[in-house]
Formats: sequence, structure tokens, C-alpha cells
Amino acid sequence: MAIDRMVQPNNNTDPEQEEAFELSLRPKTFAEYIGQDRLKKNLKLAITAAKKREEPVDHVLLYGPPGLGKTTMASVIANEMGAQIRITSGPAISRAADLASLLTNLQDGDILFIDEIHRLARSVEEVLYSAMEDFKLDIMLGKGPNAKSLRLDLPRFTIIGATTRTGALAAPLRDRFGILHRLEFYTHDDIQSIIKRSADILDVQIKEDADKEIATRSRLTPRIANRLLKRVRDYADVNGDGIIDLSIAQGALQLLEIDETGLDPADRQLLSAIIDNHSGGPVGVDTLAALTGDERSTIEDFLEPYLLQIGFLERTPRGRKVTHKAYRHLNKKPPTQNKDNNNQNALL
Repeated sequence: MAIDRMVQPNNNTDPEQEEAFELSLRPKTFAEYIGQDRLKKNLKLAITAAKKREEPVDHVLLYGPPGLGKTTMASVIANEMGAQIRITSGPAISRAADLASLLTNLQDGDILFIDEIHRLARSVEEVLYSAMEDFKLDIMLGKGPNAKSLRLDLPRFTIIGATTRTGALAAPLRDRFGILHRLEFYTHDDIQSIIKRSADILDVQIKEDADKEIATRSRLTPRIANRLLKRVRDYADVNGDGIIDLSIAQGALQLLEIDETGLDPADRQLLSAIIDNHSGGPVGVDTLAALTGDERSTIEDFLEPYLLQIGFLERTPRGRKVTHKAYRHLNKKPPTQNKDNNNQNALL
């Protein structure tokens, strides 16, 4: 199964164009940021206290499924603090020297945002410990018996880490974050408000029932909502007068094969594989990966979270199991228990 999906948050046909599109829609302040009210309330308190003390805000770890706004929230925190932000990712920092270069070029109060922080190399993590806790940087000069350790003072900075797999983060690193928050899936009302805001920014006229239709199929994820809006806008320009109404929205989403709950062919294939090959489960994720042709991480990070959220899939100690709700959605008949077998088991 191909992983290049419209509803997959990392889907990119033109990376530069897609990045520019997303940047144009990102909110800059808490007032513009829709949803995640509990997170915003706690961050506002921490930022107000830090500014009152004239100190950098404590290190922040944001975790949750992809596409929910972790990078956007990091930029909002920087804007609210009036600080400069440097953006990098865990895989990009392959050596301790790369991290040392980043840290020594920061100024007091700056923010370093590390996406996919769980993918930092162990040698880089060990350098980061003292940098986060003591604002010191330990560097080894030379090799062998003549090697010497040099400790440098660093400016007082803030690290904001983002991860989709908090369980993969080393405990000593996780414990050095003073503020830890999970980004939750959004409500349909929040997604609808985000679509309205994005349409205004893009100068696209969209009808009330159309933005509700797109919101319903956006998997409770802002990034997906914005990308669906872009595709529906293209459809409206080609097949209409540029105005997005309900029929235009439904036609575009039908062309994309995204159903009324936001499932695409990859989701339906995963559920059908469990139903058709394993009677609805339970089945192990490695077996599913072999059945669908996807990697295990693809299933765990991109397919499962939303299916679990909407109650179509269950995780059990024995593996993944399709729910009756998913059977009804796919118009499939749930398996029935064999009464004869039950009677025999009862006799045993």
C-alpha cells in the first residue's frame, strides 16, 4: 500500500509549495490559534510568569499525533515571548558538534525547536543534558590519553521538543523538560473554524454547509483540513466558478476517495485486511504490516491513531481488533460466535 496519501500529514507533491502554503495559514499568537484550550491556558500562565521574572520560559515538550500543530505552537510560544526561534530536527543533528554549533550561536532568551526529538543520537542527547539543565556545554578536545574536557557557558535559552512517539524518548531527556503537554485531536467545531479562517486568508468563498462537510472528513486534524481545502479549491476553480458550496465539496472529496468519516482507501484496506484475513482480529501489527505492505511505524504513527480515536480499531494484548462500529461503516457483517463450539467449551 502506498504511503503517499491525501490524509497523511506528511504527504507532499511539491515540498516547497506545500510548506509555503502551510506557513501562510499558521497562526502567530494564542488569540489566532484555534483549539487546544487546555494547552494554551497552561502555556499562557508559564509565559506570563517567565516574562514577569525576565527569564526564558522553561523547556517545553509537545507530543501527540502528527499534524496537530506542534511546530505551529512552538512558533506561537516564540512570538508570545518576543524571542527568536531556530528550527531543526532530531535526524538533522547527527553529531555532538552539530548541536554545539547550534547552541553556541543562540542568544539569551532564544528558542531552539527540535522536531522529532526522539530521533536524536545518543551521543547528542548526552551533550544536551547539561546544556538544558545547567546551560553548560562539555566539549572533548583531542583523542586518547591527551584528550581534555572543556566546559563552556551557554546563554539561557529554551528548548521546545516535538515528538509523535514520547515512549521512544529517553527518560533522562524527558525528565529535563519542565513543561510537558499532549496535543489532542480537535473537535469538529474547531476544525470548521480553522477551515473558515484558512479560506479567509486564501480569499476563497466557502459556504457554511461546505466547510462543515470538509471538517467532517478532516480526521480532526488541522493540517489535513487545510490540505483538503486546497484540493477542494482547485476542484472549484476547474469545475465551477471558484465558490465552494456543498456539491463542489462533496464532488472533490468523492474524487479523493475520502468518505464521510475521513477514511481513505488505505484506512479501509487496513480494516478490511483484519476482517477478511483474521475475522476481525485480534492480529499482531507485524502481521498487518506484511498484509498491507506498510512498515510497522507507518501503521502505528499514521493509520492507527485516528482509527483508535473514532472507535473503529482496538488495541488488545493479543493485537489489533476491528470494532462493530467499523463493521457497520464498511457494510460488513460482524462474525457470530459458533454456538456448538461454545457448548463444547462449556462441557469442558
